[in-house]
Amino acid sequence: MISIDRVDHLVLTVADVDTAVEFYRDVLGMEPVEFPGDRRAVRFGEQTIKLHAASELVEPTATHPVPGSANLCFITSQALADVQEHLRNNEVRIEEGPVGRTGSQGPITSLYLRDPDGNLIEIARYDEE
Repeated sequence: MISIDRVDHLVLTVADVDTAVEFYRDVLGMEPVEFPGDRRAVRFGEQTIKLHAASELVEPTATHPVPGSANLCFITSQALADVQEHLRNNEVRIEEGPVGRTGSQGPITSLYLRDPDGNLIEIARYDEE
């Protein structure tokens, strides 16, 4: 048996890396980073989302890498009312929420939106006990 400690990074296949970086930086507050070989990503906390253009995939890759096929949940400590206001100010449509869900550590309240590629993005806050 092996033991997995945490997620280090995820890879999103995107139509346009510049557009994706702008969204994750400006809307979700992530830090843009660059890697050797002109590879780009965004970072938050100890995690990174690497952004691969659909037209220039990096091997090895997923079996069917296409923009818009991911469903990601991010946890915030901010009040969801403040998150909603920020999304409205950035003209980002909220698909659903706030709505109760279950996170990996217990009950959460979530907002759902989409990134420029159509990936479903859930921004959630753990419910107060």
